[in-house]
Amino acid sequence: MKALLFSLVVGLLVASQGEAQTDASQFTGRWITHYIASSNIEKITEGAPFHIFMRYIEFDEENGTILYHFYVKDNGECIEKYVSGTKEESFYAVDYAGQNEFRLVHVDSNALIAHDINVDAHGKETETVQFFGKGNNVDSKYKEEFDNTVREKGIPEENVLNFINIDNCPEE
Repeated sequence: MKALLFSLVVGLLVASQGEAQTDASQFTGRWITHYIASSNIEKITEGAPFHIFMRYIEFDEENGTILYHFYVKDNGECIEKYVSGTKEESFYAVDYAGQNEFRLVHVDSNALIAHDINVDAHGKETETVQFFGKGNNVDSKYKEEFDNTVREKGIPEENVLNFINIDNCPEE
C-alpha cells in the first residue's frame, strides 16, 4: 500500500514538473473564443472590454512575451485590437482595460483555457475564465474542464456566455 501511495505521489510530482516546463510557443496560432465566464457579467457583455472574439495568440517564450489579436463588439461593430504582455513567473502581465494577470489553466493543440484577474482603473477586481478553441466544435471534455474551472473560481453559472454562435467578426 505504501509503495502504491509513493508511486502516486512521484507520478503527480513528475506530471507537475513537466507541465511547468511546457514551452507555450508551440501553441502560437489561430484561436477563437468559445466561452467566457466572469465574476462581473458587465465586463463580458457587448460593448464591454472582455466581450472579445479571439483570432490569434502568439506566445514567445524566448523573449517572454504574449501577443493577442482579437475583436471587441460595440453597437454590433467589430473593432480590431492588438494587445501584448510580458511573462512573469507564473502568469502574463497585460495592460488592457486595467492591469491583468493572465494564466494558462489548460492548453493543448485543440483547446486553451485561461484565467485572468483584471483590476480596472477604479480598483475593481474581476475574474474571468476564457475558453478558446481551434474551430467551432467544442469537445465535451474541454467544456467540462472549463466548467470545473469556473466553479473553482466561484463564478456563477449564469455569468457564462457562449461566443460561438454570436461571432460574426472577420476571421483574420
